[in-house]
Amino acid sequence: MRNIRPTSTIENRNPIYKVENGFIISKYADITIPFILDLPELFSLSQEEYNILHSVITRAIKILPDYSVVHKQDWFTMENYTPNHSSSDFLSKAHELHFLERPYLTHQCYLFITKTTKNNLRKNTLATTLSRGNLVPREMLSEEVVAEFEAAVLQFVQILNDSSYFKATRLSDSEIIGTTGCSGLLDKYISLNNNSQLTLNDIQLRPECVVVGDNKLCIHTLSDIDDLPYTLESERKYEKLSTDKSNCMLSFAAPVGVLLPCNHIYNQYIFIGNQADEIRQLENRSKRMHSLSKLSRENEVNHENIENFLYAAHQEGQKCVRMHCNVMAWADNTPAFGKIKNDVGSQIAAMHCTVRHNTTDVPTLFWAGIPGNAADFPSEDTFLTFLDTATCFLSYEGCQRDSLSPFGIRLCDRHTGRPVHLDISDLPMKKGTITNRNK
Repeated sequence: MRNIRPTSTIENRNPIYKVENGFIISKYADITIPFILDLPELFSLSQEEYNILHSVITRAIKILPDYSVVHKQDWFTMENYTPNHSSSDFLSKAHELHFLERPYLTHQCYLFITKTTKNNLRKNTLATTLSRGNLVPREMLSEEVVAEFEAAVLQFVQILNDSSYFKATRLSDSEIIGTTGCSGLLDKYISLNNNSQLTLNDIQLRPECVVVGDNKLCIHTLSDIDDLPYTLESERKYEKLSTDKSNCMLSFAAPVGVLLPCNHIYNQYIFIGNQADEIRQLENRSKRMHSLSKLSRENEVNHENIENFLYAAHQEGQKCVRMHCNVMAWADNTPAFGKIKNDVGSQIAAMHCTVRHNTTDVPTLFWAGIPGNAADFPSEDTFLTFLDTATCFLSYEGCQRDSLSPFGIRLCDRHTGRPVHLDISDLPMKKGTITNRNK
């Protein structure tokens, strides 16, 4: 008689143990503080302002303690324009009907700061919550560790908010786990549905892809230093809207963010280990490469590269971190799924990076993207770099937003053509952009 293995349930494999007092606690006792982050609008920053943003977030990350994980998760979902039925006159109704069902991209950004341990940060694919049980590290049971971590995260957020470019708001328990009739952040990720409507979908974890309900998901990764361009900057010129006399600037990661017109999530992970341990491992590796340099020229080149890296770490005071980025895109039918795979690949190529369509550990990467489970990320899918370089992969802009002011006019978003309500007089005066109210 054969033993039939039952299908696993989300309750058994769920890596989250509890949500309490604004903390997400995993089954490994990793502690995560989640935030929703407001980013500057698209096409609203100059080159100098991008450099300021890069400096601000780099300075903020340096405050976090060792064995922390910064997980920035940008949601981009396609929606259709819904007209405003409150208009009564003929011209307003005609205006709304003109834009009826026009597709446009919406954006929401979440920031998760996780405190983990040395052993958890070095886990590989075989040691994630999908394949083993849970053992609580002793150091994560200390209340002093939790208090110090929370204080560091509050300083981190204060630096972001003081810059006036970012606005980080801490999520409440109800926003994380949801309420009766309204889904929370965890439900939204598991169902790949960013609205508040509760949905219940089956999840099929296949090696080459993940199927959530009717949606088929693919993942493209940036996890190898050899796949990256030779030089990196926090901003780049957007050729389509630039002229000989003026430059329109976007962040380095904009091609896989606001410029990618499909349902997708852009995950950015920065793993902060112990600086001394990272340097020690690199020095040992450099010695091995040097001893084997006579056997292969490649070993000699690797030895020189590691020595240059160590020199910059010692002389310039650069902080070593591990980095990973991936783009999770999904569609509900086969023709659209094939198209989004090509679109994502072309946008990654526009960043001058090598396109890597992951077909081996997609379930592991999808599971690690669950809010509060960033410490469950496999270490072999990360690359070592400096913090200044890692923050270049962060997306720094969001979609155009309607002004909260009741006074204003409606203009078209230059990227998607969607009507946007803008206050062109009072709000710019408050921000100090203008002094004459454009009259």
